Amino acid sequence: MSQLSAIIVGANAGLSQMLAHKLASEGVRLGLLAADLDALAPTLDKLPDNTLAREINIFDADASRAALQSLWQQFDGVQLVIINTAASHQELDLPWAADRQVLEVNVTGFTALANAAFAEFREQKYGQLAAITSIAGERGGASSAFHASKAFQQNYLQGLRLHAQRLKLPITISDLRLGFMEKMQARGSKAWGSNLNTMATQILKDLKRARHTSYITRRWRLIAWLGRWLPEFIYNKRKYK
Repeated sequence: MSQLSAIIVGANAGLSQMLAHKLASEGVRLGLLAADLDALAPTLDKLPDNTLAREINIFDADASRAALQSLWQQFDGVQLVIINTAASHQELDLPWAADRQVLEVNVTGFTALANAAFAEFREQKYGQLAAITSIAGERGGASSAFHASKAFQQNYLQGLRLHAQRLKLPITISDLRLGFMEKMQARGSKAWGSNLNTMATQILKDLKRARHTSYITRRWRLIAWLGRWLPEFIYNKRKYK
């Protein structure tokens, strides 16, 4: 039996690196796509020698697709692709340049990669595509473009799931919704939140169970549910800064 393989997009993120270490410990061969290969070097030093790494520019959609497709060809089949790329900002005056950057990464860049991965799985006739999204996608917020972009990602993933079912192919689409604190922790913030080990452990457990939607960590499932049903006159009075 050939060795299982996985590609992680956005490998500079702390959560991506934790997932890489855990997958490698299970004997999975890895392909990593990262914006900064120099910054990734310390992580690569601790991974198996057969790990492949390529640079990716998420702002160039066509080049991102080409990088993923090129890396894919280095494997004898890929069983799992995890997309973990995101941009956000906290500027309440909503400058267009900042909003545009969020949309370029979270909508255009994300779609280019998810579409390319799904096409490869369709050709292969099986596989699992997972994406790190956010509970921010379940309702609008002060970071308007970020919330909207995460809603887009969640709906796009659901659409891919529909297409897999239509094609009658065993392609699993997994939406991994990080809580707000977990999102900051995954980017290296020291704010309160679950540690990366806990988050990665739950993610891999849910991926093995082929769950369509997961809340990372599980406590955010209830918080997300409450957020969806909170009356707008209360929801809109929250403090953002």
